[in-house]
This record gives sequence, structure tokens and C-alpha cells, in this order.
Amino acid sequence: MTAIDIHRCRFVPFQPSAINAVAFSHPRTRDSKHAAIARLAVGRANGDIEIWNAAAGIWHQELVIRGGKDRSIDGLVWINEPDQDLGEGRILIGKSRLFSIGYTSTVTEWDLETGKPKRHASGQHGDIWCIAAQPALIDERGSSVTDTQGSNKLVAGTIDGELVMYSVEDDDLRFQRILVKSPTKKAQMVSIIFQSRKVVIVGCSDSTIRAYDITKGHMLRRMTLGSDLVGGSKDIIVWSVKCLPNGNIVSGDSTGQVCIWDGKTYTQMQRLQSHKQDVLSLAISADGSTIMSGGMDRRTVLYKQNSGAGQRWGKVWGRRYHEHDVKAMATFEHARISVVVSGGPDSNLVVVPLKEMGRENHRMVSSLPQQPPLISASKARFMVSWWDREIHLWLLQQSASDLTKLNGDSDYDINQNRRLLKTIVVKGDSNISSASINADGTLLVASTSTDVKAFALEHSNPIKPADVTLSSLELPERLTNLGASRVQISPDGSWLCFVQDGSRVVIASITPDSGSHTISTSRHLRRLHRSVPKYILNGGLGSYERNVTHISFSPDSKLLAVADLAGYVDTWVLRVPGDATANGHANGNEDGDASASDSDSSDDDVESTGTSEVGRWVRNPNAKLMPKLPAAPSVLAFSDSVPGQGDTEDYTLAAVTSSWNVVAFNVLQGSLTPWSRRHPRKALPGPVHDLLDLAKGAFWQGPRFWIYGVSFLFMLDMSQDLPAPEKDAGDQLVPGTKRKRTNATSGAGGRMEKEGLKPQQIRKYAANKWEDVDVDGPSLSGENDNDSDDDMIDATDSELTQLRSATAASGTQSGGAEDESGRKKWWITYKYRPVLGVVSFSGQEGLEVALVERPTWDIDMQDSYYTGEEWERR
Repeated sequence: MTAIDIHRCRFVPFQPSAINAVAFSHPRTRDSKHAAIARLAVGRANGDIEIWNAAAGIWHQELVIRGGKDRSIDGLVWINEPDQDLGEGRILIGKSRLFSIGYTSTVTEWDLETGKPKRHASGQHGDIWCIAAQPALIDERGSSVTDTQGSNKLVAGTIDGELVMYSVEDDDLRFQRILVKSPTKKAQMVSIIFQSRKVVIVGCSDSTIRAYDITKGHMLRRMTLGSDLVGGSKDIIVWSVKCLPNGNIVSGDSTGQVCIWDGKTYTQMQRLQSHKQDVLSLAISADGSTIMSGGMDRRTVLYKQNSGAGQRWGKVWGRRYHEHDVKAMATFEHARISVVVSGGPDSNLVVVPLKEMGRENHRMVSSLPQQPPLISASKARFMVSWWDREIHLWLLQQSASDLTKLNGDSDYDINQNRRLLKTIVVKGDSNISSASINADGTLLVASTSTDVKAFALEHSNPIKPADVTLSSLELPERLTNLGASRVQISPDGSWLCFVQDGSRVVIASITPDSGSHTISTSRHLRRLHRSVPKYILNGGLGSYERNVTHISFSPDSKLLAVADLAGYVDTWVLRVPGDATANGHANGNEDGDASASDSDSSDDDVESTGTSEVGRWVRNPNAKLMPKLPAAPSVLAFSDSVPGQGDTEDYTLAAVTSSWNVVAFNVLQGSLTPWSRRHPRKALPGPVHDLLDLAKGAFWQGPRFWIYGVSFLFMLDMSQDLPAPEKDAGDQLVPGTKRKRTNATSGAGGRMEKEGLKPQQIRKYAANKWEDVDVDGPSLSGENDNDSDDDMIDATDSELTQLRSATAASGTQSGGAEDESGRKKWWITYKYRPVLGVVSFSGQEGLEVALVERPTWDIDMQDSYYTGEEWERR
């Protein structure tokens, strides 16, 4: 295999943001033929909201709604409107609506179809610290129905001790009234949950938990926790409250205790001391048999209810999955998926099995974005990175092959080879959503949710620029007034494609102008009409799945392809006067390309683009023939080969989906390539089937398709057939039996070889002192305390940790298969991790790439409250 030159870089200033809130939408199905609709919303400290697909346990980051300056997401809540039976097996799924708070007096509803705020509402009250949605009214069949008193409500608690109500009926959001006013501002409302449709439970900062009747606006009961332990604060803060299905209340507070309260008498039933610091978050299983808590001491603790007399709760185990506070938790249970998702200042999502606790491993989902914030100007050797409102322009001064010749086989210091040329701070309050630079490094375009900005870059030496001069370019108002979620400059630098309002594809021409560039009036490219029933588009998340997530130009800039979350791929061809190749491939009906019958009903007017010499974009005549992807795409990339060069007769477009299907198209023919027809998902190498991480990006090297993710680099040679999968002897089935699924999990990590739940240390009081009773042999930690389960997991690796360690140890060795001549058919390595992104350059001897890692030890985090010392207040 011809090698590629790799720069291994770690100098990109990327700082993941803390997770402040997580919330699952309720899983819902259209009918028996459709999978459950479920999304996870993650709110971060920089104002970002991430939408993850959790229905199949693939944990695909589908959408990121960018935040901005001085913004923060501190609470998230979903409201699902009632379903409607339309008859004939059709069900109109009620709309799923997402709301957020950010420690201000405003509640925001988000439009997931456009990726922008839909509306704001505020009242005459203090900053909102907690919010909850009124549960739906359930009929005898278990379906949600509309209450005669109106739609569901949002109830929020404020820093001033006020309980306020917001109405969401008639697809609106408005402040309704203040339910309760605190006589003093001492009692800050910190946490909230509905016990029933009429009763809300509020955790406060003055050592109390209060029950309110929202219909009458008065307090039903005030539960008191008393004072903190000796040496602690006078008041106890109730950071989290949850309600069990039987109405009982669970609270977590600043003393590190989890308390169980009777839901009828509002009296305390039990206290569980399981944390060394504050309990910040709680999660409850759907059947009420399991409680999980997370705290400042980094621990996640599991509790189960005993079946004996009194049905007391007991701690089963505790683990440290996070490197910092466990600030937010949420559960998701549907079909075989049963997990708890948690997050905090360490910015990583941790997925822990719920029903299969002790039989499955946990899984850590990296905080690195699904779509890398990296691009390159291949000819100028520039690498551009962005995060929040800053853009950094880097220069890689020497090629990897030159550095290898200078340093031999020894590793070279990449810090000596890179140079920071410019740091651009984009004006405005919104964070950057996307950016692109042309191959010559002379034009840079960046977009936010509200604006699009372009910059001209001037440098005297395009090979090794000594300095770069920056100037802003004026853009047409049509380009800038709506912002863009994606921008992409074509390889030849003549076209700019961007996506507005989530699904609207726009193209603009770029022309050189006295050493600068002029971006002309844009044209809206119509996408193919898809036969999606209106009763589906009008319910659930609406047309959210039509959001365009990927843009790709062919290497000669004559083809454009986009893909959306539903798996539909749309393609257009550039028609240039006098270009026989382009016109020959796009010989369909010109008038039919723009006909209303082939366009989305939401499409508006179309403007012409540029002059006749520039050309214009028309829909690919065979675009309708391209099959729908089996799942949402995670990668979309054109091959670097074009028709007329070598044996290539058509453009090749490859896509990698979130379900790990690798699909290649002959675009002009609108069909799968012969290689793709011969290689379905089951024909891919075994290591690909074992990957939990999704593909983040890809690049081509002739027929070789290189795919990378956060923990792997993988190559497929599409000029060769892959070896047939080997069958294990254990796969032979006895006639009349069914194959048992051994790789099915509940949505977290892989299956454990043996159960991991171990008995805890039990303490007994004898001879005027406490002694530990070892119920499962000597302690592996070598210490005797009531937290031996934590010490055990810290002292000895869990099965998952051992597996990851073994993988990392073998990551320096590549795996793959060769043909008889020694040419690699496929190849994979785990040497590089965690990978933020990979960009390519025009190397002197073949392909040259820069691979950027962002190790967790290099990420700045605030100091943890937990010091690791024994809790003095005990």
C-alpha cells in the first residue's frame, strides 16, 4: 500500500464546553413499520444545544444549535403534544417541542427544523433556575389526550422564590401568571418536578422541599431537612428532586444524602448517605425499581429497593465514570434500549446501562463534535480551525516527507513546524457554525446562525507566506440576512454553497476581482420532492429530518451533492457553455429540472446566477434514481477521480451512515457502483462491525477511501473485493433452531464476559468500634472503608477499561487484509486518539494529511469541589 504522509498535530485551540442539562424526548412510533422517534437534547455552558439520535443506541450527534457570547443552557425540557388517530392505520404524532432556560428570566422554544430560536417569553419575575413540563393526561388505552383545561403547562422556579407558569397552548409560548410569591427572597427554587398534573414538588435552598397545587396556587406541604451536619452550612440545598411512579419523592442535597419521602403524607421514609459531597443529579427508571444519583465527588451510585418487609432502598454500587462533577442525568427506556446518560464539566457524555447494569459495560461518548471544525487550503498549506467566535489560521511550513528526511525515523516536534498566522474574532454575539477556505488560501467564508462573513487573504508567497493581510468582503444581503448552518467553497474556488434554515440549499458564484473576490447574487437550488405524507410532516419533529447535514463538490467542481438526516441525497450538475463533457453528462430535460412537480412545496422563487460564461446549476437528470441511504449520513465525499481521466467513466460519491453502511454511487447514472453492490454492510471487515464510534470524516487516495473517527483510521480499497467473512464453528446452527443475537446491547457498551456487580462491604459494630465485614474475599483496594467499591474500580480496571487498554496497546499495530501481490484491501489502526479532525494537502509525493488530536488531559476544566480527602463533616 502506498503510504500517506501524516502530520500528527495537537496544537488546535479547541475547548469543549461543560454539560449543564440533558433531556430525552419520549419515544414514539408512527406505526408498526417505523422505528421509535426519540432524541436526546444536551445543553452546554457556551449556549450550544446538541440533538442526538438515541433510538437505536447509535448516539449520533445530528444537530448542533450554536450558542453565543454570555449564553448558557442550564435547563432543558421536552413537551409532546397528544397524538391523533386519523384512521386507516394513520397516526398523527403530536409535535415534540423543546424549551430551554439559561439563568435569566426568559424561556426559549427552539425550532429544530431551522436550528434557530422559535420564540421567547418572559415575565415580571426573577431569573429562572429550574423548569418542568406538566405530564400528559393519559386515557384508559395509555395514550395521551388533551386536557379540557387546555394544553400542558410549563412551571418554573426562580431565584426569588417565585413559582411561575407559562402556557404553551395553540402552538405558542407566553407567560401566564405567578403561582406563588415567596414572602422573602431567601428560599431560592433550585429543582422542580411534577408529582401529578396538579401537584409540583420544588427543592429549595433553605433546607426545604415544598409541594404546591398549581390549580389553586397554594402550598400543600413543607418538608424540612433540618440543618447541615456539624461544620457545614446552616441551610441544605436540594439540588435535585424526582418522583417515583407510585408518587413517592426522591431528593438529593448538599449533604451528599439521597432521601426518600412518602408521596401521600410527605414525611421522610429513609436517608441514604452515599456521596462524600453534594448530590447534584438524580435519575429514576420507568418502573420505579431503580434510582441513580450523581454528585460532586464524581461518583454515580445505583440504588435498588429490597423486596422484604418495609421495602427499604439500598445502595448496590458506585463508580467514578466522570472526571468531574456529575451535574445532569436523564433516563431513556424503550424496547431493548435502557440507559442513563450523564454529563458535567468534563464535557463528555457517559452512557450507563440501566436494566443491564452489571452485565454490560458503560460507554463514554466523546465531547469532540461529529463534524470537525477543521478545513485546509491544500495549495497554500493553510489549516483553519474555529471554535466559539474565533477562527485560527495556521501554516504547516514543511511537508511530512521533508521532515522525515531531516529527522530520519525519529519523531519530530510538530510545534517547530507550525505557525499561527492569524486569529480572527467574528463580530456579533453568535458562535461560528461553519467555515470554508479555497485551495489557494485567498478567500475565507464563515457563517453563524444570523450572518455570513467573507474575508480576503493576501500573502506574497503562496507556497511559504511570511505574512497574511486580512480584509472583509461585502456580501449581498440575501446571503447574510438568514445566516447559514453549512458553507462550502468548491475546489476550483468558483462557487459557494451554503445551507439556510436547515434545509434550503443556496449557490453563489465567486469571481476574482483585482486580487480580491466578488460573490454574486445567489440562487436557490430546488431539491427533489420526496413522497413523505403530510400527516407525518405535520407531527413529531416535522420536517426536521430533511435538515441538510453534508455538502460535497466533485474535484472538478462540476457536480454538487447534499445529504439530509433522512438519508436522501440530492445532486446537481454544472452546465457551462462549450463544455461538451458537462453537457454530455447532463443531457436530461432542462425544463423538467426546475419543474414544480419535482420541487419541494416549500421552495420559493429562483434567481439566476452570474453570466452565461460562468454556467448554471441544474438538477442531475438521474438524481431520482439514487437510492435512499439506510440511515442518516455521517460522511459524504466525492472521489478525487473525474470522468475522462484514466478508466473513470463516472463520478463516485461515497457515503458512510450512522449504522455503518458504506455506500458508493455512480452519480451521473444514479446507481450504486459495482463495488457497493457486491459489498453490503455484512461484507465489511470484522473490526468495522465492532466499532462503537461513528465516522467523522473521509478523504480519498485514488480508489482508496480513508475514513476516520474519534478513535480509528480506516481504509477501504474500492478497486478490490474484500475477503469473504470468516464463519466461526459456533455459527453453525442446529436445524430447527433460531440464531441468538449475541451482540445486542441495551444502548451502552458491549456485553461483559461475566457480571460486574459485586457485593459491597458491610460494616458491623463490635468492641466499641466499627469493623468491615468482607463478603467477597479481601478488598482489592487494600483499604477498609464504606466506599470500597469506588476504591476497587479505581485500583483495578473494569472489563471495559481492560478492553480499551488492550486496544490502545495494539493500536500501534495496523490490521488489514492483502491480496496476493501484497496490496492492502483494507486497513485499520487505533494509534491516533482522540481525533478532532483530519485535513489533506497537496503533497510532493502523493497524499499528505494533518491529523489533529485533542487528548482529554490537555483540556482545561474548573477545579473540582471534591479533593479526594475524607469528608470532614461526616
